Amino acid sequence: MPRITRAALIQASNALPDSTDLVAIKQAMIDKHLVLIAQAAEQGAKICCLQEIFYGPYFCAEQDTRWYQTAEAVPDGPTVTLMRQVAKEHNMILVVPIYEEAMTGVYYNTAAVIDEHGEYLGRYRKHHIPHCNPGFWEKFYFTPGNEGYPVFETSAGRIGVYICYDRHFPEGARALGLAGAEIVFNPSATVAGLSEYLWKLEQPAHAVANQFYVGAINRVGTEAPWDIGEFYGQSYFCDPRGKIMVEASRDKDEVVIADLDLDLIEEVRNTWQFFRDRRPDSYGPLTQG
Repeated sequence: MPRITRAALIQASNALPDSTDLVAIKQAMIDKHLVLIAQAAEQGAKICCLQEIFYGPYFCAEQDTRWYQTAEAVPDGPTVTLMRQVAKEHNMILVVPIYEEAMTGVYYNTAAVIDEHGEYLGRYRKHHIPHCNPGFWEKFYFTPGNEGYPVFETSAGRIGVYICYDRHFPEGARALGLAGAEIVFNPSATVAGLSEYLWKLEQPAHAVANQFYVGAINRVGTEAPWDIGEFYGQSYFCDPRGKIMVEASRDKDEVVIADLDLDLIEEVRNTWQFFRDRRPDSYGPLTQG
């Protein structure tokens, strides 16, 4: 029997673009995503990934301590607890990117992974943290991830997570591939004029180099009051040959669905043998300094 996984990505705009009420924004975004998650389930998705810190705007466009109050514990905070119930209700695996508070003053950009029974499988903490113009002040908010590059065994395949800026670094993608990842999700918040030219280059390249599927998610719209640019959507799945299978629009809330043939991974790996032909004995300088 072919191993086919129907997977979903969700891209969405800020539900309350004119509001400064952090509690209201967070609740509105959660409510919006509950509807979109239900749509993914109705289309038969067995696994669904949300966008980076899905329950708010991309607040890293400013440096303001008020956003710390939107962080939560993982897995025991209210949002992951709710999403465990939602996953069980829809019999669907969820990848839920949120703002994590590990302890007072220590925060991570994190994605929780929940299985279809509502069980918390673990988390990935974003490793590579940008701090640059225009408006990507992430070191003000996030500690670099410290729990490696986990791969989660699920009924829909072995899945990994890489978050936004991580995608510019091939090393973590290779670590996920070597650990057996079959599907790697990259929830992002990225704007036109900066990285758009890389959006359909880097992640298909990771897919080819490691022979896994990639699900790339980007939010849509502009976000006041910062207006750092247009989040251009275009969320997509690509296959282990780097071919984009399905792609969303650049300006609409959307659920992206694709059927991923996991048996194709072995076929492509047997053809290219990139893992066999690696030379880790010669890579020592990559980790020096």
